[in-house]
Amino acid sequence: MVVPTGMRPPPQAAAALAEARHLLAGRPDLALAKARQAQAAGLNTPEVKWLIGAALRRAGDPSGAATMLQLAAAGAPGAWGVQYELGGAYAALGETAAAVKALTRATTLNPKFALAWHALADQLAIQGDQVAAEAARARRLPGGVTDAVLQDGARALFRGDLARADAILKDRFGLHPTDVLAVRLLADAAMRMKDYAYAEGLLRPLLEAAPKFMPARSALAEILLARNDPQGAVGLLDGLLAQAPGAGLFLGLRGAARLQIGEYAGAVADFEAALDQDPRPPRIWVRYGHSLRIVGRRAEAVAAYRRSLDLEPTLGEAYWSLANLKVVRFDAGDLDAMRTALDRPGLSEEDRANLHYALGKALEDEGRYEASFEQYDKGAAIRRAQWPYDAEADRRLVERSIRTFTPDFFAARRSVGHPAADPIFVVGLHRSGSTLVEQMLASHSQVEGVSELSDLTAIAGILGATADPAATRASGAPDYPAGLGTLDVRRFAELGAEFLDRTRVHRKLGRPFFVDKLPNNFIHIGLIHLILPNAKIIDVRRQPLACGLSVFKQNFARGAQYSYSLSDIGRYYRRYAALTAHFDAVLPGRVHRVQYERLVEDPEGELRRLLEYCGLAFEPECLRFHESDRPVRTASSEQVRQPLFKDGVDQWRNFEPWLEPLKRALGPDLTAAEW
Repeated sequence: MVVPTGMRPPPQAAAALAEARHLLAGRPDLALAKARQAQAAGLNTPEVKWLIGAALRRAGDPSGAATMLQLAAAGAPGAWGVQYELGGAYAALGETAAAVKALTRATTLNPKFALAWHALADQLAIQGDQVAAEAARARRLPGGVTDAVLQDGARALFRGDLARADAILKDRFGLHPTDVLAVRLLADAAMRMKDYAYAEGLLRPLLEAAPKFMPARSALAEILLARNDPQGAVGLLDGLLAQAPGAGLFLGLRGAARLQIGEYAGAVADFEAALDQDPRPPRIWVRYGHSLRIVGRRAEAVAAYRRSLDLEPTLGEAYWSLANLKVVRFDAGDLDAMRTALDRPGLSEEDRANLHYALGKALEDEGRYEASFEQYDKGAAIRRAQWPYDAEADRRLVERSIRTFTPDFFAARRSVGHPAADPIFVVGLHRSGSTLVEQMLASHSQVEGVSELSDLTAIAGILGATADPAATRASGAPDYPAGLGTLDVRRFAELGAEFLDRTRVHRKLGRPFFVDKLPNNFIHIGLIHLILPNAKIIDVRRQPLACGLSVFKQNFARGAQYSYSLSDIGRYYRRYAALTAHFDAVLPGRVHRVQYERLVEDPEGELRRLLEYCGLAFEPECLRFHESDRPVRTASSEQVRQPLFKDGVDQWRNFEPWLEPLKRALGPDLTAAEW
């Protein structure tokens, strides 16, 4: 960093100054001592004051740093390095307005300094100017978070290749581990690479060193959200909002966290407060629309999505959100706008995928099925490239499950697990009718619906991660579920208790039973039986061509990588059918099956059988499920707010000419079966 040095210093002071410069990056405490030594020797230039201030900031004294850097800035008003350090000191103190002023000055004096732009973006976002923050982040400069070379250095750091990491991060870009702004940049790079564990490892020590540095706490809240700890995120965000009351960035993040834990009214209020502060960020309008959709305020949700498009006409997520309501019909102007957006140079792949899916839904509503399928197919192709599907891993997991869960295996563990009967698991494939079954059950006075929870998947992941490393290497696959055979029998009850503890935050109504309807939990039927032997398991099944096409048309946000290829969907359905048939054989009667087509044909008869399996008395309110005002988070939210209708059962036939890959993958037995 260039700071004016003034006249030639005495030799002793010059030597101390040179040592201070050298030590600043790795040993700021020693750099501070050397800089003060130079000052005591009669050298009191802006550079010396800058070095003392920079060393104080890196050594954890941002207040002392700010005082010294103000003196340096007065003596060298054109030194961008002084302004950067001063902005960093103010940021560490939580003084946002002062940090914005200094960092703006730094970027004005040196527009190519990527780290200052990144730090400025953080502070602008906290200050409430999301538009300016996005503009600052959008600058593509060497050493910025989007720089491929910097990302290469970050990857080297994450995998422990310190020599390469130092050569890129320190030598090329001047990023040092004692600079909180540099560490924040590296954490951002890790988050963009979805290496959340490494990002968290960077941020937690950073918060200990600079507890008032809000960007680190905010980023950690984002990580906790991504890692399925919304309760932890809310705690962090409550603290941030105490530090910066009314900050729109933190309100928006807390709204997202509250959505995850089912605090829907609080989420709506947070988004509204964020938009009251700054109505310009289009993505906050989209999230606000999501919260309104969940609580059943459909017209307001549509208006929120439309508002986001007024602000950003190419925002694909907004178009897809409108399409995903399933009750909005796009007009000719909407179709033209979507096509115009798709022709825009530089459109992100995320926006492009969302637009293709939304356009597919619009064309389907017009009865233009070939053109509609083409758009769905284009969207799916983008998703396949973004989120590749490991079909072999799924195949091996199903095969391991069938080998592990034998009658003898369960007989040897007959009296294990937690005795609670609270959970009702609704499993199956996506788009099979599981939300309808959940809505019917949640209309019962004894049952609460808590939507799709990832807690069982997380528990299974922990069990897989603790497998014997040698066995994992030898088999080439994680030791789940085979490793369950080596667990102490007491562990099963502990795991059941852990599931109940993890899910308690989602239960708001005090009812004795709750529905977890994550479809993928069919893969964990054996684990459910072992840890919660009295829990109910309901498998919702739908005609495979109808289900497969519906899955293909749905633009899933995550958790359904198999859904972007008709062939993959067909193979996935076969594995699902094989695994559930296996559990029917080894645990007869344990799983209750609901056939969607039969439920639509005879809702009362199928509902009575379902409630009998659950040990619940029949309540007519369950047939009036569409009158319920309960929040619904999934893609079928608007469909289950309407009475049952039969017209949709055979809608898949409109697309039958293009379903040959699905039919081949399903095979003749499933394709031709009577449903």
